[in-house]
Amino acid sequence: MPHRILILGASYGSLFATKCLMAGHDVTLVCRAATSELINTRGTEVRIRLKGEDTHRAIRSAALPGRLDADVPEDVDPAGYDMVVLAMQEPQYLHHTIRMLLTRIAAARLACLSLMNMPPLAYLRRIAAIDADVAEAAYSKAGVWDRFDPQLVTLCSPDPQAARPADEPANVLRVNLPTNFKAAGFAAPVHNAMLVTLADEIEAARLDGLEVPVKLRVHQSLFVPFAKWAMLLTGNYRCVTAGAPISIRDAVHADIALSREIYAAVESIVLRIGAQRDDLVAFDKYAASAERLTSPSSAARAIAAGAPMAERVDRLVQLIGRQHGIAHPAIDRAVALLDARIAGNLARAA
Repeated sequence: MPHRILILGASYGSLFATKCLMAGHDVTLVCRAATSELINTRGTEVRIRLKGEDTHRAIRSAALPGRLDADVPEDVDPAGYDMVVLAMQEPQYLHHTIRMLLTRIAAARLACLSLMNMPPLAYLRRIAAIDADVAEAAYSKAGVWDRFDPQLVTLCSPDPQAARPADEPANVLRVNLPTNFKAAGFAAPVHNAMLVTLADEIEAARLDGLEVPVKLRVHQSLFVPFAKWAMLLTGNYRCVTAGAPISIRDAVHADIALSREIYAAVESIVLRIGAQRDDLVAFDKYAASAERLTSPSSAARAIAAGAPMAERVDRLVQLIGRQHGIAHPAIDRAVALLDARIAGNLARAA
C-alpha cells in the first residue's frame, strides 16, 4: 500500500520525491505559490546520470507510478500523511507560514525525516553527549523545534549533490553527484519499519529496466549522518572567502594538508560524542569526490548574493567541539569569516 509523504521544500526535495514516486508512493511538495502552480501543471523533472551512460536522463514525475502534487504551506493539513521529510535549509523554517505548518506537524505527531545539513534541534536532543541548550546559539530560531518530540525525528545525511540549473524553470533539478542518502533510524520500531521498507522499495525501483543511482540507506547508528559535518567544514564552508566564492574542489585541494587537519578535527568531535570510526567517511574518499565539485557550495553562493542568514553547521560544530574541549583555529577562522560576511549582508539590507 502506498504511503503519503509530505516534503517541505521543492528544490532538493524533488530528488527525494522522485525516488519515492519511483517506488510507487504519493508525494506532496510544499513550496511557494508560483512553484506549486508550475509543479501541479508540469510536474517535476530530475536529471541524473545512470551508470554506463554519458548524459543525464530526465526523470519526469508524470511518468512515474506514484502521484505528485504541490501546495503552499498555509493550505497543508498534515492529517493523512504517513511521514514528513524536511528538505529546506534551516533559515527557511523561520517564515511564518512554515512555522505554523511545523506546529501542525508536531501536533499530529508525524514521523519526520530531516534532509537538512543543519539537524533539527529536536534530533540533537537524542544525543546524550550534546548539550542542546548550548547548541541553540547556532540556529536562526531554535524555538521552531520546541514542539517536536525528539523520538519522532531522525536525520538523513543529504550527501547527493544537486542544484537547479540557472537557465531552467523551478521544477527542474540536476544531480551532479549521485551518492546515497544515509539515514539514522527512528526511535520507534513502527517508524523504522516504514523507513526500511521505503529504502527497500527505492532500491528495487528501475527505469527502463536500469538501476537508478541515489538510494536510501538506513543505519542503526545515530551518528552516521554526522559524517557530513567533516565534509561541510572542510569543503562547503571554506568556499566562503572575503571576496567571490570558490568551488568546493578548490577549497579542499588548494591546501590538502590543512584540509586533512580540519577533517580530522571534526571527526574527533563526532567520535567524542559517540560515533564509531565505521560511521565516518575516510578523508581520501571525500577528497576524491570533491574533485568533481567544481561549483561553490549553496551556502557560499547565497552569502555572496547578499543572504542575511545561512545554515550554520560551522558554528554548531564549533559549539559542540568546545563542549568537549576540541577546537581548531581554521574552524574558528571560518566561523568568524561567515559571521562577518553575514553581518555585512544584514547591514546592507537594513
